[in-house]
Amino acid sequence: MSLTETLKELYRVIFKENYSPVVGGILLALLVILLEMWYRPWGIVGGLRNWGEWVLYGVGFLDEAPPHPLWFSSSVLNIGLLLGAFISACLAQEFGIRIPPKLEIIKAVVAGILMGVGSALAMGCNIGGFYMAIANLSAGGIAMMLGLMVGVFLGVKYLLWEIEHFTSQGGKEISVKKVSPILGIIALIVLLWGAYEYFSSEKENGALLGGALLLTAGIGFVMHRTRFCIVNAFREPYLSGEATMAKGVALSLFIAMFGILLIKLAGIRDAMTYVTPTFFLGSLVGGIIFGAAMTVAGGCGSGSLWRVAEGQIKLLIVVVFFALTNAILRHYMDDVWEVWDKGILGVQVYLPDVFGYAGTFLILSFVIFLWYVFVDWNEKTEKFVIGF
Repeated sequence: MSLTETLKELYRVIFKENYSPVVGGILLALLVILLEMWYRPWGIVGGLRNWGEWVLYGVGFLDEAPPHPLWFSSSVLNIGLLLGAFISACLAQEFGIRIPPKLEIIKAVVAGILMGVGSALAMGCNIGGFYMAIANLSAGGIAMMLGLMVGVFLGVKYLLWEIEHFTSQGGKEISVKKVSPILGIIALIVLLWGAYEYFSSEKENGALLGGALLLTAGIGFVMHRTRFCIVNAFREPYLSGEATMAKGVALSLFIAMFGILLIKLAGIRDAMTYVTPTFFLGSLVGGIIFGAAMTVAGGCGSGSLWRVAEGQIKLLIVVVFFALTNAILRHYMDDVWEVWDKGILGVQVYLPDVFGYAGTFLILSFVIFLWYVFVDWNEKTEKFVIGF
């Protein structure tokens, strides 16, 4: 094999072939652990809310300007994810403008609004409220996991009903395969230039943001190459029995939890980081609403962003209404109703405060193991697969 052929094969393996969910889960967990060690936990909703707040400020709904999106850490995390996923989509020649049918547009609006509501109640989406909450040893993550399971079940029931009663026709795709690699290279240059600007900045958190940008670009790249999707992980056991993605998410969650447990045990990150005052009601109800909505949307918090990066207009609509709804509701919950101070939706429960670090590790490992065993058993028996 010539050098040229070797390089082409390497390009195909890295940039064009899809990785398995297990590989994706392992890589995602390692990047999440590195990000938390470097600067802060991974999250999605804070960045979306920041973007929504700028729109609300622009129309006069908010009196004070929000933090600048390029210097607000949550926003930078989302920008990195978008760039990484866009680079992956373009280099694989999978980027294209995908315009949905009218019914899907309506669903996108409704689902986006409900995702904004659910994430406000739980103070996080499937990432901050579930994946990263469990990884950061918060009891709220377990409550939202239960809520997501119920919500996804309801969402699947709706989708099956919709298939029986409605026909979704129309939509089109504008392909840009020929120029996709060029767009990917331009995006890579933008990513590296942005990281350089952060690292060379004299601002106190410049270097921290530069590293976060690169790490979340890695997350976006990995998620797109593996089609890593938490909606899929919760939905497919009900819809088809398929458990491959669920097993990948479970493995990823276990690795992330173990790594971050060590980080907090060592005092590298504050113990209460990502432990929200939403246990039990906020996380459970928020999870039910968010789970149903993300199933109808076809993308969760992270999944919606990487699908936007590959040209999905439906998910772009979801993200817009998600961001605006979350920003509006959190404005009232935080500043007007003072929900968190009153403990209406729950309290902070840091599991090591109750069970110690060893006990917490065993409990969370058992929860994740139960989920893994359930989806594996269901894949073989199809006991919980919902029929028409």
